[in-house]
Amino acid sequence: MDSVNISLVTEFILVGLTDKPYLQIPLFFIFLAMYLVTALGNLSLIILTVLNSHLHTPMYFFLFNLSFVDFCYSSVFTPQMLMNFITRKNTISYMECMSQLYFFCFFVISECYVLTSMAYDRYVAICKPLLYNLVMSSKLCLNLMLVSYFIAFSESVAHTVCIMRLNFCDANKINHYFCDIPPLLQLSCTTTYINKLVVFVASSINIIVPISTIFISYGFILSSIFHIHSSEGRSKAFSTCSSHIIAAFLFFGSGAFMYFQPSSAESMDEGKISSVFYTNVIPMMNPLLYSLRNKDIKVALRKTLSKRNI
Repeated sequence: MDSVNISLVTEFILVGLTDKPYLQIPLFFIFLAMYLVTALGNLSLIILTVLNSHLHTPMYFFLFNLSFVDFCYSSVFTPQMLMNFITRKNTISYMECMSQLYFFCFFVISECYVLTSMAYDRYVAICKPLLYNLVMSSKLCLNLMLVSYFIAFSESVAHTVCIMRLNFCDANKINHYFCDIPPLLQLSCTTTYINKLVVFVASSINIIVPISTIFISYGFILSSIFHIHSSEGRSKAFSTCSSHIIAAFLFFGSGAFMYFQPSSAESMDEGKISSVFYTNVIPMMNPLLYSLRNKDIKVALRKTLSKRNI
């Protein structure tokens, strides 16, 4: 009986966004700028929320968690990505790759449910304003976040364990700029049926359930807004919800494109572009979307800066 020649892979090679040498330095500066804006924006929102007592409300509690998640998951792979643009070594050890996969899954799945909790918060604020403080209690807000992080922890462990049970033989070149599930499945020389089933079920739950909840919430919200008689009240309600709608649409749209398309070399190249949106662009845009038109954030920023200047 012939023995199967399986060599254990100890490191992977990340192909990156492109293999064209003349694009490496421009891409380095583009993604460095994006990461700096992401870090500055999200850390600023976190600090402002902690330092200003008038931001200690359910809405800003969820925004605090969103900023924390965005900063963390953009930091999981961006430093490695930037280093690979400069060194062009593009290698990552097996255990580093598995760790990157775990933390990326954890924070991305967390974002799904943070965005869902924010939609529910907006529903209660607009549709049941008199009951808002009673319904959105500190206990409920904390429980929503704990459940979100527990779901993220459970699913990220499941994805990582399923990937670690695979054999990669001699194939170690990942057609991506970080260790994500679809490109890793392409490298396996053993059956990936269980992995694909887990990915399909988990992705369906993490996209369909939050999107359905968000759509239902905004269905009730729109109905309530149309019953508001003053144009100023309608404008304020739309302004409150528009940032969240844009953020949710971009996040879930780009994620669905990546995980629900057939796996192939061509689709992976397209998927890398889609991944840039939910891994780099959205964490950078969220602080801008939630702060540029937000009077409470502007007031908190002025107060914090004035205290520092005294």
